[in-house]
Amino acid sequence: MVQIKQEKNRHSTSSRNSSRNSLRPPFWMARALCWVVVALGIAGPLAAQGAFVRVNQVGYPMNATKRAYLMSSTAETGGTFNVLNSSGTSVYFAAIGAQLGSWGSFANVYALDFDAVTTSGTYTIAIHGPVAATSPSFAIDLAANLYADPLANSLYFYQNERDGANFISTQLRTAGGHLNDSVASVYLTPKVNKNGRFSGDLSPTGAHIDASGGWWDAGDYLKFVQTESYTVALMLAGVRDFPNQMGAGSSSSNFSAEARFGTDWLQKMWDDSTKTFYYQVGIGNGNSQTVSDHDIWRLPQADDTYQSCSSHYRYICHRPVFINTAGGANASISPNLAGRMAAALAECYQVFKASDPAYANRCLLSAEHIFDLANTAPSGNLLTVIPFSFYPESEWRDDLELGATELYFAVQAGGLPAGLPHTDPTFYLTAAAKWANAYISGSGDASDTLNLYDVSGLAHYELYRAIGLAGNPSGLAVT
Repeated sequence: MVQIKQEKNRHSTSSRNSSRNSLRPPFWMARALCWVVVALGIAGPLAAQGAFVRVNQVGYPMNATKRAYLMSSTAETGGTFNVLNSSGTSVYFAAIGAQLGSWGSFANVYALDFDAVTTSGTYTIAIHGPVAATSPSFAIDLAANLYADPLANSLYFYQNERDGANFISTQLRTAGGHLNDSVASVYLTPKVNKNGRFSGDLSPTGAHIDASGGWWDAGDYLKFVQTESYTVALMLAGVRDFPNQMGAGSSSSNFSAEARFGTDWLQKMWDDSTKTFYYQVGIGNGNSQTVSDHDIWRLPQADDTYQSCSSHYRYICHRPVFINTAGGANASISPNLAGRMAAALAECYQVFKASDPAYANRCLLSAEHIFDLANTAPSGNLLTVIPFSFYPESEWRDDLELGATELYFAVQAGGLPAGLPHTDPTFYLTAAAKWANAYISGSGDASDTLNLYDVSGLAHYELYRAIGLAGNPSGLAVT
């Protein structure tokens, strides 16, 4: 389970691992040990094989484009490939496609396209060339059938990541964890080194908030607004746009309750009455006087009374909540976090408007207030998590694009609550196009797409839909 959790967020592994205490082995070490064991069992065949075929292990939708990749240490010019059904009969034959470059130790990577194979079934690909190779088996089927198991597995993962009293009992979870988070003390962000170590002690503000709930982050028990807000936004988009796969129409992967569980925690990290923002629960690394999350292995339910909550373990038992580094009430919010929070809460309004209008209205009010507080001229490092090296995000315009676009969809839907700062959807469409243009014309364009830092893939897709819904109006910064 630890290995799975570590892979949840693909982030700056080297910087994250360098900050871990030696008592808690980094994931790369565990993975490397696993590969040593595997290699010992199959060292002969792997060492002798110079080519591999990589396929989509989930499978290929019947009417979608289909591509596999041949990775070879030897040039495969003039080679061919067959697609074989489960009986070993060839159903497709073609020349190996274009040479796409190299990858790692493989000097030659080739495209293997087989769009013409549209019959559902189980298949393999066989290479005929200077170096022969055979792919693992893979499926071709309806998309709904292919993605049913991965979606159900994803939902199960998040259900097991739940923090607080509202856990779901499974073979992996037998008790709630971090119940003390319900009355958590608020602290100022300390100055830390690149590994997250700080000097002296944390400085409390004297405030307490309910920071219970939410999901753990990666392989830790820390909770970050940066990662959870984007996760919630993706979940809610799935519930909204694919109700039969991720919403009420699915018997195995209905994410509605899980998305709301995440939204509940995001709302706790934002006090709309005072316009105060909090961004993190827990510390990854402490100092010589305090033990922190990364220093020890334990079950989550152990933390509330760990080692009798002695002074050395005080931040394990009573985890700190960190307030916005820009200040408290009405302080500006780092634009990356403002954009993600606004997007998730605007989608909350879209999804729960019919079933729970009071909850949806609260989400939309918070989303608009947060978006208005975004610092649109940030300097230095963005606010992500403490320490910044855990999640060193550098681009933020795409976050504001996503937030503005989801606010457009929310406001455009109508039935709005009283007291909104902005009720004209054009306000948000104009802002979304402005930030899209700023992102596209900036140095960070497409530099980290599909990582958790760069949300432009989703933002551009949603903005494209929004512009179409608005009738392709003139005067926007992008078309």
